[in-house]
Amino acid sequence: MTTKEKNRPLRVLQLTDPHLMARADGDLLGVRTRESLQAVIAEVLKVHGQPDLILATGDLAQDGSVEAYRVFGESLKSFSCPSVWIAGNHDHIDNLLQVSREYNASDRHVIQGGWQFVMLDSSVPGKVFGALAESELAFLSETLEQHPDIPAVIALHHHPVDIGSDWMEKIGLTNRDAFWQVLDRFPQVRIVLWGHIHQEHERERNGVQLLATPSTCIQFTSGSSKFSVEDLPPGYRW
Repeated sequence: MTTKEKNRPLRVLQLTDPHLMARADGDLLGVRTRESLQAVIAEVLKVHGQPDLILATGDLAQDGSVEAYRVFGESLKSFSCPSVWIAGNHDHIDNLLQVSREYNASDRHVIQGGWQFVMLDSSVPGKVFGALAESELAFLSETLEQHPDIPAVIALHHHPVDIGSDWMEKIGLTNRDAFWQVLDRFPQVRIVLWGHIHQEHERERNGVQLLATPSTCIQFTSGSSKFSVEDLPPGYRW
């Protein structure tokens, strides 16, 4: 490895909400989700090249099938880096965990390139809204306590802040106050990253960057009071 390569920034790719299905022609509101994921992967490689780490932040499968998760894992073989996966509200947690282990993508805490990444499960079985169990909050606190000097990225599926969309407020992180009570104790937290809302959203809270990322398939209309889909292309975050 050259000195230039050692000194370059860590390249992290977030992929979220691909909503894959066992059926190869499975679609979400008219968008074939396998095809849209492949288009995103091709765009990433064309524009940026290879990442160093991939964060997959939930709703990986629309139908929760083992087949859909394996399609996701096989799709990521276009990249030569590790990935870590967490669940969203559409995911079947046991199937996701089974397949993520097959692809060595089940780590909950990664330290790489001078950063640490903490992956949280905000899914609630059978519900669209999210919540962090006491065990998740304890994991978050204990992990950050153990690594106070490494800047941290916290990733989850559900939005932990008001995004200005009435219909989505009921389906975000329901115990967000408890989440922030933990994070506010740790100045090394630099970024909180999520999916779920199928749109880009960026703001800052007490010096922490808050970032939501578009889906690899359809996008919801920003600021809408009721469910609405916006004519925007599949997305990702680099």
